[in-house]
Amino acid sequence: MRKKAVAIGLVGVGLGYGLWRGWETGVERAWQGLFGSPDLGSVAFATLKRRTTPNDALICSADICPQAQPDAEPPVFSVPGARLRSLVAEVALAEPGTTLLDRGQEQDRYLVRTRFMRFPDTVVVQVFDRGQDASTLALYSRSQVGRSDFGVNRRRIERWVARIGTLAARG
Repeated sequence: MRKKAVAIGLVGVGLGYGLWRGWETGVERAWQGLFGSPDLGSVAFATLKRRTTPNDALICSADICPQAQPDAEPPVFSVPGARLRSLVAEVALAEPGTTLLDRGQEQDRYLVRTRFMRFPDTVVVQVFDRGQDASTLALYSRSQVGRSDFGVNRRRIERWVARIGTLAARG
């Protein structure tokens, strides 16, 4: 009797997981059907102008983003640019629902999906050298769906920068 209950429980868990994955896939397809590709593309930070809707966030220094109003100034990390770029990837890909869309020559683009409704956000990151063994970055996170993100994009990139700083300090 106990084996039967365990088997029924395992089947229930399997069905629940299958329904959840089906929900995620269906919702993701629906967003893509309504709004197009979730990849919002690369960013030219030197000419970037912020959206008029409050569903994006930018961490960038004024010399890199002279035409945009950043939410915060990034730190200068005591690591070379190549190392900083690998730390960004480590932090980004550790976040649930995050995948690498494109690793370009200068920029990396990530797709981040919200947990329940699977809304797609595109995060663009570019690393800039600041002398020997020093570098900084620019991050721009924007939502594809909706007029407001309730600060999700800003909290995300602030969290990433803090984690990157912790890893960079370890060497």
